Amino acid sequence: MQAQYLTEEHVMFRDSLRKFIEREVTPHHEEWEKAGIIDREFWTKAGDAGFLCMDVPEEYGGLGVEDDYRFNAMISEEFSYACASGPGIGVHNELCVPYLMAFGSEEQKHRWLPKLATGEYIGALAMTEPNTGSDLRGIQSKAIKDGDHYVLNGQKTFISNGISADIVVTAVQTITDGQPDGLSLVVLERGMEGFERGRNLEKVGRHAQDTAELYFKDVKVPVENVLGELGKGMRYLMHNLAQERLLVAIAAVAGAEEAFRQTVAYCESRTAFGRAIGKFQNSRFKLAEMKTELTVGRIYVDEYIMRQSRKELSAEEAAMAKMWCTEMSGRVIDQCVQLHGGYGYMLEYPVAKFFLDARVDRIWAGSNEIMREIVGRSLGF
Repeated sequence: MQAQYLTEEHVMFRDSLRKFIEREVTPHHEEWEKAGIIDREFWTKAGDAGFLCMDVPEEYGGLGVEDDYRFNAMISEEFSYACASGPGIGVHNELCVPYLMAFGSEEQKHRWLPKLATGEYIGALAMTEPNTGSDLRGIQSKAIKDGDHYVLNGQKTFISNGISADIVVTAVQTITDGQPDGLSLVVLERGMEGFERGRNLEKVGRHAQDTAELYFKDVKVPVENVLGELGKGMRYLMHNLAQERLLVAIAAVAGAEEAFRQTVAYCESRTAFGRAIGKFQNSRFKLAEMKTELTVGRIYVDEYIMRQSRKELSAEEAAMAKMWCTEMSGRVIDQCVQLHGGYGYMLEYPVAKFFLDARVDRIWAGSNEIMREIVGRSLGF
């Protein structure tokens, strides 16, 4: 974030976060990439350091900064700057926990939030199914009421933190007394009989972040694990989608900024025909274009971070930010690879990893085609 938006407390938090990443993430990330998953020990260390559940009130184990989204934004930025896409802190902090905070009962909050804050539990959100992506109304997983529990059958896919997660906020169709309630949210817990993890999916990028298939076969889910009211799942999901899409926009801008910084350094040091490649007009013009787009993106996303802190960010604004920032990031990082030449295609250079990791940003949290549809409908069409 730009300095004018940060207080002394924010700067101290950011400095502490940077040191944590240097100490606990960067030395291990290559190993996590090869393993396809990060060590659980990372989560407890992150919890001890205060980087989990910052916006959860202190009574539930969090830091109690629920009215200041800047802390969340800095976590997204700093992990992106470090090219550390493995730790799914954003999924934990911003895709799972907000549903528990907004719709959980007091018993549910006291049961789950303290362990999520310490990192003893890892959180995930399960919406996508093999035949259902951005159109959540097509969700087919069903939970049928049977006495004091629901019997859940179905499956999910592309679930970030899916292998690691202990708590999974899951969107399902609930049925009571033979009548459909509509889409509801239930919380699945590790160890429930019939709740199985499939394979850790092999992705183009983000190899250290476990992404899994989840299978439900006659899983008995206690009625106490229903979040909020039955049949209001669609409305509940809309409640947090703006924040989720802003999260993607923030990470996209930060990743592109770091790829650009590394490209400028490369253009200063790499020579061709007796001079630094940055001195060629084509290189200067490309760098100027990228600098301009990144400056626009930074001003844009910082404004929306502040709006989110005031709870003023609309669904349409979040859709625009997610669409534009991820498209811009894709353009910039692709050009960074081009300016690196052959070395840009080598994974030993971070710019290649930025390129691979960034591609999914135009797909997840709702594809950019869906973002265009949301914005178009807001215009009355």
